[in-house]
Amino acid sequence: MITIRRGVRALGALVLFTTVSAAGCTAGNTAGGTAGGTTGGAAGGKAGGSECSTVRRDALPTWARTGFSDDGSGIRHVLGDNGDILAVLFNYPPTASADPDDTNKILWVSRLPQEPMRPLTITGVLDGTTTSVTREIAGGPGPSSVNLPKAGCWRLTLRWSGHTDSMSLEFAPPGTAAE
Repeated sequence: MITIRRGVRALGALVLFTTVSAAGCTAGNTAGGTAGGTTGGAAGGKAGGSECSTVRRDALPTWARTGFSDDGSGIRHVLGDNGDILAVLFNYPPTASADPDDTNKILWVSRLPQEPMRPLTITGVLDGTTTSVTREIAGGPGPSSVNLPKAGCWRLTLRWSGHTDSMSLEFAPPGTAAE
């Protein structure tokens, strides 16, 4: 009977260790990852208890490769939750700033057809707060400069040409060095 109890305790400890270890890995590697790997947000992929979308560096989806050499491997990007829009992050990590002269260059690429000259409307809510902002990109998905006023994980709802997708992006504090 003692052997069975020890075995059950050992199994319970192993399950607990595995669960805790797996939970600790969900935020990704904040040190930059590998060319084919993933990275968490600027603050480890978490802010206010919610997890930001994974910043990837693997090959871009085929529909998002126009203008890139090869398959775009190594370029930091985030795919929308529905897979209908992609954010290519040219400045990483994006930094929070209310200064319009500070820019976070983001290329938005739509998988779905677009209506000419319809804007991309981005509604952002800072996780754990009531802080919200709306940004509009004239002409729809494409090159943009998106500034958000505070650091943290922002839940973005993106609307364009009758389509909607969402993602969460981590914005680092002002002055954070780009990787």
